[in-house]
Amino acid sequence: MVKLLIVDDQKGIRQLLREVFSESGYNIETCADGLRALELIAEFDPDLVIMDIKMPGLNGIDALRRLRATDARRQVIMMTAYGEQRYMDEARALGVVNFVSKPFDIDELKTLVGKALFDKDIWLGS
Repeated sequence: MVKLLIVDDQKGIRQLLREVFSESGYNIETCADGLRALELIAEFDPDLVIMDIKMPGLNGIDALRRLRATDARRQVIMMTAYGEQRYMDEARALGVVNFVSKPFDIDELKTLVGKALFDKDIWLGS
């Protein structure tokens, strides 16, 4: 079973994405910050991480930077409501699979997740 980790400080987004992807047959874990995400990555070993950029505490970029220090190929899709180019450039340099802007279209996100999991040639960082 495919495992997804959803990281967002907004509880409603975590619940929505858990429901949507659980219905598609994925095994889902969620958390609200980057530090817990790193712990869950080690414990849960997800196939894909969907992570918000802006979160209190350890934000998505800092969590991604720490993840890349030990795991260069873990697939990550970043979510952002801000579209700040410097964060997107840094995330791209750290090898994210793709970006999704909030508010997002759930069908678009499902397509990006499917491509990330099953089309290995879409890496932006390659």
